[in-house]
Amino acid sequence: MWNVLLSFSGLVALIQLLFLPFFPESPPYLLMQKEDKAGCLKAMKQLWGEGNYHTEFDDLMKEKALTKGTKIMNVLEVLRERSVHPQLCTMLLLLLSLQLCGLKIFLTANLQESIIPYVSLGVSISELISIIFCSSIIDRFGRRTLLCGGYVLMALILVLLETSLLLSDQFPWLRYCSVILIFLFIIAYGIGP
Repeated sequence: MWNVLLSFSGLVALIQLLFLPFFPESPPYLLMQKEDKAGCLKAMKQLWGEGNYHTEFDDLMKEKALTKGTKIMNVLEVLRERSVHPQLCTMLLLLLSLQLCGLKIFLTANLQESIIPYVSLGVSISELISIIFCSSIIDRFGRRTLLCGGYVLMALILVLLETSLLLSDQFPWLRYCSVILIFLFIIAYGIGP
């Protein structure tokens, strides 16, 4: 019944994709990243209704002033920072444990059991690539664009994955396409949602 579960998450993603364009950007993102004061106030009114949000706006301005001197670190600088090593170790353990997930889908794709551990390792590497890639582009494109794009890519990949799994008995080469699609799904998920 994994395909029903996979379809359910695709349905939730589709619902989010339909409604996401109607929501404004995050007010802190508009003020701190884009430096759009008018857009920030407009987003606050759209999210919370009519009212006076000058207190919240002033709080955001104070936070912006506090973070103005703070340097945004890239991935390599974060890896070198000793104070975040416990959090990085926790994330690394979670990523490595993801290798155990998805074994059922690889068996369903009729892959040889001897190559499944290598495919699982590829899944973890795909996750790591997506995290590094997303952390380097999120400031340039914004969360909303990455969310919408990620959901669209995930939906397309899920349709192709389901098709390749259904036809893998007739066309054995589609088994390997399924593995590639799983890697792409994980990358799309890591970049978007």
